[in-house]
Amino acid sequence: MKIIRSPAAMIAWSEALRREGVTIGFVPTMGALHEGHRSLIREARLQCDALVVSIFVNPTQFGPHEDLAKYPRPISHDRTICRKEGVDVCFEPTAEAMYPAGFQTTVTVPAVAHRWEGEVRPHHFAGVATVVTKLFGMVRPHRALFGQKDFQQSVLVQRLVKDLNLGVDIVVRPTVREQDGLAMSSRNMYLSPDERGRAVTLYKSLQAGAKVIRTGGTDAKTVRSAMAQVIKGEPTLMIDYLAVCDPTTLEPLSTVRPKTLLLGAVRIGTVRLIDNLVVFAKQGQRNY
Repeated sequence: MKIIRSPAAMIAWSEALRREGVTIGFVPTMGALHEGHRSLIREARLQCDALVVSIFVNPTQFGPHEDLAKYPRPISHDRTICRKEGVDVCFEPTAEAMYPAGFQTTVTVPAVAHRWEGEVRPHHFAGVATVVTKLFGMVRPHRALFGQKDFQQSVLVQRLVKDLNLGVDIVVRPTVREQDGLAMSSRNMYLSPDERGRAVTLYKSLQAGAKVIRTGGTDAKTVRSAMAQVIKGEPTLMIDYLAVCDPTTLEPLSTVRPKTLLLGAVRIGTVRLIDNLVVFAKQGQRNY
């Protein structure tokens, strides 16, 4: 496995392979890799000839009082996982390389980024959109894989690629969960044992909303109330938002549709957790 740090070297590596007709897959990460990342890497390995995983804790997507300084950076652990999974290149640019002196250009985010995470973390998606655009320009992938856990981010990236004609095929894979249902996240390592036991309440609240829909409920307010009731039963959790919305536009719904997105974000201690479920009103359809 090659370790590349220079954007110019990354471009050169990718361009050489593209000239040979090699299909390049890409999994962008901020490191602290877990089984959710592994599932993306394995799928990309199956779909593409060559595979790049980036490890870059992007400072521009963190707000002034967020956890940039303490965000986990177990680089040796991450490289070991990449080697075991057959990654060809681990791209590890520095912040100085990504945002050199004089850097001024940012990507304006579309409407899908304005609600939910965009309201709670107003600087976040501009940073995401800008760094993803830059990484695509450096890695030059044919295909990039993202996880459904960050649903709003995946919708943003798909819109970004379409609107800016970036020529990357975006694949969104189902959320990978712990045995009790907690969505895997690098930030889960911040949880104390007690908080870890309570954190699954967010997933349970989404399941409660899904149950209302699958048993014939159509009023979005009723679905959201069922979700909120579960969270309120665990007083250590604070709700940032619980939403019933359209999975394409992320606009809130008053009446559920055949395919409805449930979104949730909560805080437990100093940790902030997000999760979602895509729910089909017709029974027998899969809910991730």
